[in-house]
Amino acid sequence: MITELYHRDNAVAYAHRWAYSRNPLFYDYENLGGDCTSFVSQCIYAGSGVMNYEETYGWYYIDANQKSPSWTGVPYFYNFMTRESPSVGPFGRPCALWEVRPGDVIQLSFDGNTYQHNLLVVSAAWPYSSMTILVAAHSLDADNRPLQTYSYEESRCIHMLGVRKNE
Repeated sequence: MITELYHRDNAVAYAHRWAYSRNPLFYDYENLGGDCTSFVSQCIYAGSGVMNYEETYGWYYIDANQKSPSWTGVPYFYNFMTRESPSVGPFGRPCALWEVRPGDVIQLSFDGNTYQHNLLVVSAAWPYSSMTILVAAHSLDADNRPLQTYSYEESRCIHMLGVRKNE
């Protein structure tokens, strides 16, 4: 397995392009619990170009009914992206808010118990804080929205490190 770069600029460009509309290549889950994780998955895919088709533990989208839980589910997305065991696909690590960069992911917990919302970081300026980090999202569509404008109890961040591919 080889590791390649994650193209943050491609992920951010995709987020800007589709923040207020829907890519017709992907189903819109807005009325089935929300489209935020599918949108962030699409962004990450734009930056990685690789899916992992493992049936249970992968990260993939074929069509509305053939997708991994990690493509559309907030906790499953986190588990896949921060997995310790090397497998095909993009990967990252948990990080502090001040470590996020454009193309990284922030997850929000509105109740302080479970994480329910995914955001893609599109801009992060020094000093890194909820005031200087801008995000894009679906399910309350947004682009260049300051993180500080969300009302949430907890956040966790994923700093994307690269993409693993089969040789």
